[in-house]
Amino acid sequence: MVRTRGGGAVKRSWLPLAAFALLSFLLVAPPMARAVIETYTFSRPDLEARYHALSQELRCPKCQNQNIADSNAPIAKDLRFLLHAKLEQGASDEEILTFMVDRYGEFVRYRPAVDSKTWVLWFGPGIMALGGLLLLFRQLGQSRSTLHELDDETLQGLRDRVAARKSTQDEPPC
Repeated sequence: MVRTRGGGAVKRSWLPLAAFALLSFLLVAPPMARAVIETYTFSRPDLEARYHALSQELRCPKCQNQNIADSNAPIAKDLRFLLHAKLEQGASDEEILTFMVDRYGEFVRYRPAVDSKTWVLWFGPGIMALGGLLLLFRQLGQSRSTLHELDDETLQGLRDRVAARKSTQDEPPC
């Protein structure tokens, strides 16, 4: 409590606010401190643009769910350095991607090429979805056709069973 000129007491309402601000900063600061901060000098501006595009497309072999631009893993740092060196040497994007795939496998690309090894990856989900829809329509078609195939005797038996069940439900309990 703090005394004012008039002699009244005023609560220190700024203390909880300062504690909240400090806690918020402490929660946000560690991810900011771990952010990837690397600077490469490029001989031409177009190389820098290609570097950023390729680093977004290449997956970190260790992290598996991050590209090399966002990863802090040592292997991602090496790949970024290698990417910079290849660009400065004059390699095309396709040559760089081929080099990375040869060295680390097709997994290193977020968008693997469509070939005999990856066609299941690209077309498998669509084929599975179409197969599931075909099975669903087939089941629905069979269930409708079995309802129409009931003969009069079976249909009358079902009606009698429903009527018997309704009559037992209408009777009061003992």
